[in-house]
Amino acid sequence: MFHKLTTFKEKISPGLWKIASNTVWLMLERIFQMGLSLLIGFRWVALYLKPEQYGLLNYSIAFAGILGPIAKMGLDSIVVRDITRDATCKEETLGSAFGIKLVASIFTSIITIILVSYLQPKDYLTIALVGILTLQSIFQASDVIDFWFQSEVRSKYIVWARNIAFLLSNMIKIILILIKAPLIYFAWGLLAESALIALGMAIVYRWQGNSFRGWRFNWSRAQKLVLDSWPLILSGLVITIYMRIDQIMIGQMIGDREVGIYSAAVKISEMWYFVPIAILSSVFPSIVKAREKSREIYYERTQQMFDLMVLLSYSVAIPIAFFARNIVDLILKSNESNAYAASADILIIHIWTGLFVSIGVARGSWLIAEGLMTFTAVSSAIGAAVNLILNLYFIKVYGGLGAAFATLIAQFVASYAAHLLYPPTRIIFVMQTRAIFLIDPIRILLKKLTKKADRNEK
Repeated sequence: MFHKLTTFKEKISPGLWKIASNTVWLMLERIFQMGLSLLIGFRWVALYLKPEQYGLLNYSIAFAGILGPIAKMGLDSIVVRDITRDATCKEETLGSAFGIKLVASIFTSIITIILVSYLQPKDYLTIALVGILTLQSIFQASDVIDFWFQSEVRSKYIVWARNIAFLLSNMIKIILILIKAPLIYFAWGLLAESALIALGMAIVYRWQGNSFRGWRFNWSRAQKLVLDSWPLILSGLVITIYMRIDQIMIGQMIGDREVGIYSAAVKISEMWYFVPIAILSSVFPSIVKAREKSREIYYERTQQMFDLMVLLSYSVAIPIAFFARNIVDLILKSNESNAYAASADILIIHIWTGLFVSIGVARGSWLIAEGLMTFTAVSSAIGAAVNLILNLYFIKVYGGLGAAFATLIAQFVASYAAHLLYPPTRIIFVMQTRAIFLIDPIRILLKKLTKKADRNEK
């Protein structure tokens, strides 16, 4: 087995092996976390809290994260791109990015607490939950460490740090369930998880021979980062709005129980979203480099990325749509009853959102490489507007099921249909359409079948 792996490694290029290895590490991380999330973070916590309290917790998480993109400052791909292009700017770029994210996270935390206090003036539990959860963004400023490992395509070190932190966090959740802790303790547990991840990444960064002393904040560098990233900040904000505003609107218009039922479906539906993100984080540096060498190779890789994302989406969405009720019962049924049974119908609709999420993630690399980040913001704003308008009617009439329809339509518009509006992005619309209808995979399959048939005739 080891001999075969060594032989296979020798046959492919070092760059491709590095990308494949990095992607596998990211996949293993998310599979490990998904397993723990299903058993502990989702099933046990959801069953322990019941739909009402589980709904309140997810309402608070959604509210606390509504300004999250401002705290992140859209720097993820920008920092990776810049360090990939010029490794000598590493210390200055990381130091400037960290300073920007830290200030932004403190600012957004204060604004979020003021906002929830205004909207829920007498609901002290909700204010406390949101106040605790919004502090996660401060610890997430340390994500700049992850950006450096991404640029080096060496994510396995960060994987170890995050998995250890995630394991400890889930042990805390088990203890909270065993001692029958009140809801607010689970918010503290999520904050502790963010703190542990930040600490783990810092330790790994130092362990790999790096030093924080070299980090330096540079005003001109910071201004350049913000100028490049502001469209991504705006797009991230509106994406968060149309991905999370549904839970906030359901809570305001119907109640916490319906939020709990809807959130359960969304948790299952979004559980695989790490796959396109993990693939892109590994492949993105090579796409940036391909653009500088050959436009033909660059577009070929982009099309292959869309094809892969769509194939993954279909392989997930089709079986889950068919077996949604069995899946919800398997995960959330307690004894003979299932308080979350209504989540199945929502899941059948919401699972198809992943198709447009995945091709939206794939198009992100192209837009950044082409310097069209402004379009990301515009298309996301259109999607957010569509989602808000549809939610106002659909939630009132159809509840959580309506919110799922609104989210699906909004993602369709933002990640796919909007490309028709702007001439430079119409090529992406064509490439996405080819991927959605599996034109290239079917052509390749037919070609192989034809060759096989010819060989058999001979």
